[in-house]
Amino acid sequence: MTDPVQAESIPPSAPLLLFDSGVGGLSVLARVRAALPQAPVIYVADNAGLPYGTKTEAQIAARVSGLLGRLTERLHPRLVCIACNTASTIALASVREVLEVPIVGTVPAIKPAAAMTRSGVIGLLGTEATIRQGYVDRLEAEFARGKTLLRHGAPELVAAAEARLRGERVDPAVFARATDALRRQPGGEAIDTVVLACTHFPLIEAELAAAFGPGVAFIDGSEGIARRIAHLTQGQAFARIHADTALFTRLDDTIAPLGPILMSYGLDEAGGV
Repeated sequence: MTDPVQAESIPPSAPLLLFDSGVGGLSVLARVRAALPQAPVIYVADNAGLPYGTKTEAQIAARVSGLLGRLTERLHPRLVCIACNTASTIALASVREVLEVPIVGTVPAIKPAAAMTRSGVIGLLGTEATIRQGYVDRLEAEFARGKTLLRHGAPELVAAAEARLRGERVDPAVFARATDALRRQPGGEAIDTVVLACTHFPLIEAELAAAFGPGVAFIDGSEGIARRIAHLTQGQAFARIHADTALFTRLDDTIAPLGPILMSYGLDEAGGV
């Protein structure tokens, strides 16, 4: 693990850089705000590359590494958080090779889910790219031995979260399909814990809970990410001299409707990368 960076070497105004394919990383930002309310933040959404889950591993690794390389040169963050399970499970190692700032990734919360489950059957909802990664296999082998982990790639849920944050109505059938896809798998009727292995999905947890019905608990990795960021920035000074900002890799007509929700997360300005 990376040791905390020497506090005296970090300008107080240096921001935390949170990166995601879209607005999903706002679920991580909420936890980071709670842990470090004084920290300046720049949130970057690669909406021009959305969705990541349908891309190849090579495409994701190249895109994320290139973007974060350019962003760190321009923005000089004190730390980069890849607030995206898909990008982290595929590109985290390559990003760490090219960047000289601390990098915090996002991993599916299989370990805490294994501790939570009473039935021994865990559902995992992620993107198609995330659920097929060997990294997820290794987490299952290490932390969920003796449990049953049922996976489903649910790209519809990414679009649903994006739409919901823009204030659009989402068909409840979207959530029912994701639920049914897990429940129909062998043993799926016993699922009592669901890992939300995409940062978009906590934003629609209420809808997923309604679709699953009572007796199902949800877990994601945002709390652990916030703790890790707080540890790595321990002792550092923070000074917010500019408004916290959301940057997008494509400026189009989907950005303006996000204005109120971005401001509710403390992102008072928005612009293009």
